[in-house]
Order: sequence, then structure tokens, then C-alpha cells
Amino acid sequence: MKLNKKMKLVLASGSPRRKELLGWLNIPFDIKSSDVEEVTDKVNPFEIAEDLAALKGRDVFSILSKNDSFGKEYFPFIISSDTIVTLGDKVYGKPNDIEDAKRMLLELEGKEHRVITGVFFTCLSEDGSTRERVFSCESEVTFENIDRDLLEVYLASGESLDKAGAYGIQGRSLCFISKIKGSYSNVVGFPITDFLREFKEFLGHKNSTNGEWRELFES
Repeated sequence: MKLNKKMKLVLASGSPRRKELLGWLNIPFDIKSSDVEEVTDKVNPFEIAEDLAALKGRDVFSILSKNDSFGKEYFPFIISSDTIVTLGDKVYGKPNDIEDAKRMLLELEGKEHRVITGVFFTCLSEDGSTRERVFSCESEVTFENIDRDLLEVYLASGESLDKAGAYGIQGRSLCFISKIKGSYSNVVGFPITDFLREFKEFLGHKNSTNGEWRELFES
């Protein structure tokens, strides 16, 4: 990928977990959250996660494209993602309230379920058109039987309310998890290794090990 100007990396999420993981690439980035309503007509879990990630990323790209310098001095590269939890055919997003969170956790109790994160990125190409890519990553998580006193303490902490499936592996709910198959960072909410592979390929640096792809971005 070649542009006359360097691109500005933009994370379309206010999640502190995604902010931390993307920060490990050591490329400065802005944060611009999307307020778009997260609605999809997809039914396949992978398509749901990818569609919602794309919805948020396109929304932020549309907002930033109204900048007077867009495509002249300002070339944003948008990254967005969405994580869902599935048990059988049932899909779990973020709970509506504490009772909803409790219901979700008790349904997941003692079972293996899937965590799927869709990741989307988009930017301008050399001819001024929009380029996009979307992919998803899956991990399997097994819950122990949950001690009820720990469950109540966890629910009271409020940690459950902003997380798909009402839990985050990096918080107190780690007490509920006995086993993980697949990417840990995917369960956190951003599959950093899979992202880096897709990201480098999208930028035309698939086999790069020297970090020259960093030079495409504003420092």
C-alpha cells in the first residue's frame, strides 16, 4: 500500500482492553467510538460478529470522512471489533442489567462455550476508493460450577455489564473459568495475533518481520 501521506490509526472503540492490546503495536492511535445501533440480520455467529464490527467501523469512517482534510492531509485507518459469546445456537451479547447478567452466567455454568470476535478495518486506497477487510476469531471457554457467594460479589462489582456473556477473562470472573482453547486475547476482546497477521497482509507486508509497515502510519 502506498499513499503520498501517512495514515492515522483510529480505534473505533472505547474499550480499555482493546486500547491496551492495540497499544502493544507501538503505533500512536486516536480513539473514536461509534454510537451506531448494533443491529444485524445475520444468524451465523461468525457473521454476526463480523457484521457488527463492520457496522461500527463504517460508522466511524463516515464520521471522519466529513473532516475537511480527509483524503488530502488526513488519511484515517479505522479498526473496529465486536465480541459475542455463543452456547449452542444461543448468542450472548452484553447484559441489560444485573439480573440479565446473572441469568447468562448461570446458563454458561459448567459448560464449554465459544467466544467469537469479529475485526474490521478500512481506509482509503491510492485511487481514493475505500478498502475494507473483515475476519473473525474463535476461542472455546469452559466454566466451572460457580460458587454462589463469588457470583454475588462479582455481580455487585458491576464488571459484568459491559461484557459479552457478562464476563471478562481479565477480571474477577476468571474465577469461573477452568479451561481455554485458542486465543486468550480473543476472549479479552481483540485477537491481537490474528489481527497483526491480517493487518500486515492488508498493508502489503505479509511476510514482514522488520516492522517496515509501521512507516505507513503517523508517529
